[in-house]
Amino acid sequence: MEIDSPVNSIIPITPTDNYESLGSEAQPNKRRRKISVVWEHFTIETVGPGCTKACCKLCKKSFAYITGSKLAGTSHLKRHIALGICPVVRQRNQESPYTPGSKMGGSGSATDRPKKRHKATNGLASIPFDQDRCSHEIAKMVILHDYPLHIVEHSGFIDFARTLQPQFNTMSFNTVEGDCVAMYMREKQSLLDLISGIPGHVSLTLDLWTSNQSLGYIVLTGYFIDGDWNLQRRILNVVMVPSPESDYAFNLAVVASLSDWHLEGRLFALTVDQSLTNETSTGHLRGLLSVRNPLMLNGQLLIGNCYARVLSRLAQDALGVMMETIQKIRDSVKYVNASESHKEKFIDLKQQLQVPSSKDLVVDDQTKWNTTYHMLVAACELREVFNCLDTYDPDYKISPSMDEWKEVESLCTYLRNLFDAANILTHPRYPSTNTFFPEVSKIQIELTHGAMSQDPFVSNLIKPLQEKFDKYWKDCYLVLAIAVVLDPRFKMKLVEFTFSKIYGEDAESWIRAVDDSVHELFLEYIARAHPLPALEEGNEEGMTKIETPQEGSQEGTLVSSVDGLLDFEVYINEITSSQHMKSELDQYLEESLLPREKEFDILCWWKLNKQKYPTLSKMASDVLTIPVCTVAPDSVFDTEPRKMDSYRSLLHPVTLEALVCTKDWFQCGSSSSSSSSTSYSQVSNAIMKMEF
Repeated sequence: MEIDSPVNSIIPITPTDNYESLGSEAQPNKRRRKISVVWEHFTIETVGPGCTKACCKLCKKSFAYITGSKLAGTSHLKRHIALGICPVVRQRNQESPYTPGSKMGGSGSATDRPKKRHKATNGLASIPFDQDRCSHEIAKMVILHDYPLHIVEHSGFIDFARTLQPQFNTMSFNTVEGDCVAMYMREKQSLLDLISGIPGHVSLTLDLWTSNQSLGYIVLTGYFIDGDWNLQRRILNVVMVPSPESDYAFNLAVVASLSDWHLEGRLFALTVDQSLTNETSTGHLRGLLSVRNPLMLNGQLLIGNCYARVLSRLAQDALGVMMETIQKIRDSVKYVNASESHKEKFIDLKQQLQVPSSKDLVVDDQTKWNTTYHMLVAACELREVFNCLDTYDPDYKISPSMDEWKEVESLCTYLRNLFDAANILTHPRYPSTNTFFPEVSKIQIELTHGAMSQDPFVSNLIKPLQEKFDKYWKDCYLVLAIAVVLDPRFKMKLVEFTFSKIYGEDAESWIRAVDDSVHELFLEYIARAHPLPALEEGNEEGMTKIETPQEGSQEGTLVSSVDGLLDFEVYINEITSSQHMKSELDQYLEESLLPREKEFDILCWWKLNKQKYPTLSKMASDVLTIPVCTVAPDSVFDTEPRKMDSYRSLLHPVTLEALVCTKDWFQCGSSSSSSSSTSYSQVSNAIMKMEF
């Protein structure tokens, strides 16, 4: 194709559709470029150094084409002709309307509509629309992000979906509700298969959520070791209880959960917080545990306090003592952040004083005590700036005194211990039980020393905290100590070292209690692995039939079990068996400690050593999964109980349980959450559909 000669000087460049750079020494391409049909209506003209424009042949209007080393492309030129922006084309279209298959303004005219260049079909266009797949993804979206179920009936959502895919059929509240429940049933079956194959027991935590409707929701979460020795944490049930204050509400929820997940005889430990129960309901839970798991330390594996809530209550008590001073600091932080001018003055003064702190001043969220702690720490590092701010900014008049800053620093010292102890619960992987003994014992030691401080402010601040925490320590120290004994880096040595610091001369009796409990628990696992044979039917009580060869007699005689030789044989058997049973535990305890590594994977170690310690490894798989916390990682620092929102409180209990549980399972990496090739229409509608 030849390009019409322009009136002005024309650059000898082959027109192109591409947005490509032009080098200063560009060479002609060896292969022929595709030339756009737009050049039937435009010429190329040079208007200055490095600047070339395209000129419309009809209206003579100029457009950018080449600037420097860049091509502007031809899209805007096509629009000029095709959309009738050119006045000449617009006039001719009015005189001779365009019809498909004909050219603009008559055949062969210069105003012919640019020929449409058909592009290769994108591979995505060949994928058929799948309504079932879309419904599945919408249900998963609702579950993962806590969207209301009726979002599918919102006009904005419907318009958005139809813009993406006109074939999309609108969904109703009932439809998406059924899809969510169906997804829950599929995921539940997968989790049932996983739990049925675990080698050990399951421990449960019980948490109580409240609502504006005065209903209670008991959330039961299971903890267990799977076949690959990974610690798994899953919400199993959300049980609605009309009367959460009932003494048997928690018992009924536990029994229902055990039945629902086929865990009869597999319950190991229970954890509940005292703030949610009273002594009567806690006693009923202990009785239930002793019946469901009578061999394990006579039902003592009930932890009556949530680790996170205990720390939260201590932090709130400490902050409450200094409420007025903390409010001054909060108001000071608000003042600095109130306007840009205040911030600039504060930063200028900080630079003049050369305060090295890099922390940001952020107003705390009083429903999360860790945000208050961080605000106080940042303010303490910047207290020199606050002390001088009133002279630099006359409007600032709320600076705390020097004594108040000193008290806040002392407070932060103890809050830091609580924060570090709670922060281990916020990690993506829930920590094994052995992790908590060093943290809890450290707090016990620090609070004990603080309560005896010579500083009146510190002793008055810490003594009430120490008394409360001491009750928690006495409630849980045994379980935590048994767990740390099963850590090959510490064994009994850390218990001995820690108890000597806490109890001094009385440490021996506390150490012996832990050692006896470890051996007692181990013997119970031995008894389960090797149950005693039942007496033969027909034997009389207290009598053993001994076959003794006698002349003229083919019958045996009945000999009393108190016979000396018989007792001796029983004694020898017991001693031999006992020595064999204890050797596995004693061998483990007598071996040298492993080096203390921060990234040590205790579950992996027991997995590798389960052949060496077959019975002890089973005990470790259960003990190391005993939960000490009843709240989710995102609620560790909460200062208020979890509350079910008003919208979800109105949902059917089955739907509510489906939404809460399935979200938790997806976040834990359930198979269906990442599988996109499953046929979602294969699930039986007869099973999944529900009438509400």
